[in-house]
Amino acid sequence: MLESDSDFISRVLQSSSEQESNWICVDYDFLESSGNKKRPLDEEVEEHEQDDQVKRKKSPQHPHTPDIKDVQHALENSDNHGNDVDYNDPSTFMNPLDRELTISCLLHLSRSYYGTVACINSSFRSLIRSGELYQLRRQMEIAEHWVYFSCSVLEWEAYDPYRACWITVPKMPPTESFMCSDKESLAVGTDLLVFGRELNSYIVLRYSILTNSWSPGVVMNSPRCLFGSASLGEKAIVAGGTNAQGDILSSAELYNSETQTWETLPSMNKARKMCSGVFMDRKFYVIGGMDSNKEMLTCGEEYDLERGSWRVIPNMSAGLNGASGAPPLVAVVNNDLYAAHYADKEVRKYNKDNNAWVTLGKLPERSVSVNGWGLAFRACGEWLIVIGGPRGSHGGIIELNSWIPNEGPPEWNMIASKHSGSFVYNCAVMGC
Repeated sequence: MLESDSDFISRVLQSSSEQESNWICVDYDFLESSGNKKRPLDEEVEEHEQDDQVKRKKSPQHPHTPDIKDVQHALENSDNHGNDVDYNDPSTFMNPLDRELTISCLLHLSRSYYGTVACINSSFRSLIRSGELYQLRRQMEIAEHWVYFSCSVLEWEAYDPYRACWITVPKMPPTESFMCSDKESLAVGTDLLVFGRELNSYIVLRYSILTNSWSPGVVMNSPRCLFGSASLGEKAIVAGGTNAQGDILSSAELYNSETQTWETLPSMNKARKMCSGVFMDRKFYVIGGMDSNKEMLTCGEEYDLERGSWRVIPNMSAGLNGASGAPPLVAVVNNDLYAAHYADKEVRKYNKDNNAWVTLGKLPERSVSVNGWGLAFRACGEWLIVIGGPRGSHGGIIELNSWIPNEGPPEWNMIASKHSGSFVYNCAVMGC
């Protein structure tokens, strides 16, 4: 069990000299009283306002990171303690001891505050933007999962369930043909990738949380759409889909977000489009899909990264979706596979031993879809998240419902809601 924020910071500060630790001196009385004050993050954080029509239950707390309410006061006053330290000097904390203490503190600090820390000076800004902290967090298995989703053409929103706050994401660059095309999304490492078409070619737009900006991404070796995908740490796999000529593909590729490169993998046993992908037990699974415009596939395939080979799993997705519906809505929590059966509005769990699905209970009542389209079903750390909402003639409300899977039926808690388009076009969860 991690110590409290105040105890953690005090212990670190006491281990160094007064001058070495002035950069993170904290006014604890202020921390106790400033929970509602906004923070000047690189990513503008908006405190979530409860919708008048729907009562939101409290968001669950993260089990692995301290819950520091605000560090703004410390940052504003960190250079007013009667010393001659120049906090605008890039080398301020770059002797070995200062750097080690700095990184130790930041690794245990919620990444919600990394934008604020980057405002201290150029050294901190460079450290945050280098991605080094996220690499170390990954090695230490420290991760906070934020949900990114789009309910309009160029706009994305993000929600931090640990701090119960909405995060503004910059608008995507306007590209007329890209705006009108179907899109796929994938969160991997510290990147959000959005795949789409521009005239007769495919393009990728990349949003980085390190810079809070969009830039052109790297196109696949074999560009495609309607593919299945999933990520594990800094790597992701895409499989199947269709190319620009409409051919259904069996090929697969691995993406490394740290090098921003694509590697061609062995092809699947069956070509398929409109499929879904997940990682489970450190293996990649492709579930469902179609091998033509009418023929549904009920088999799945498992890719073993160590062996570099595919294995067909018969009837893995039997009954999860229809020919006119969305790809299977699946998610993995603690290496267990779950599915949202949108026709019956049920949650099902996959029995690995029997290769069968067991019905657990119902989806949130107010989350509606059109044959599965417009509804997001994702894993977010230890939670299953359902994003959707009721449709109305005067706009919509988007609702985020969560449940921690257990032995009983689903008990959904609405952790957030806001006025927005209630049709979810794309959704991805970034854990880092």
